[in-house]
Amino acid sequence: MATHERPANLVQIHTTQLRHDQGGARSLILSQGPSKGKILTVMALLPVGGILLGLAGITLAGTMIGLALATPVFVILSPVIIPAALTVGLAVAGFLTSGTFWLTGLSSLSFLVNCVRQATGRLPEKMENVKGRMQDMAVFTGKKTKEVGQKIKNKAHEVGPEGQGQSQSQSQGSGKLEK
Repeated sequence: MATHERPANLVQIHTTQLRHDQGGARSLILSQGPSKGKILTVMALLPVGGILLGLAGITLAGTMIGLALATPVFVILSPVIIPAALTVGLAVAGFLTSGTFWLTGLSSLSFLVNCVRQATGRLPEKMENVKGRMQDMAVFTGKKTKEVGQKIKNKAHEVGPEGQGQSQSQSQGSGKLEK
């Protein structure tokens, strides 16, 4: 058995990673390559990827063969196919637009009906509230009018008949001065 000795100038390199433990301590980990799990994953997915790549190639080849066979038919029938395709496309666009307008109109009507329902649902409550406020205001105005009338009556009794005559003579006297 022969022993292999390494030359002195050859250095083996290990990659290092810094890892934080749960306690917060740092430790160095020497990684020596991919793990067994990664290798098994690659080994399992390699045939799947190959099969999918092969299916993609077969699909591309079938599409190219079909296009090569159909191109002369399309060229010969193009005066009929192009207007037919345009007609079908415009009909589909019309149906989609009609459906969109129908849906928009229906949702708008639904929104308006909900607004009317909410307004009429609250209207009797609001009317009762307004009636109550109007009655309160009428009562308040009546009381205030009575109070003001009573104050005027009291002032008239305080001034008496003399005050009324004086105020009339003063107004007549001032009228004579102005002339």
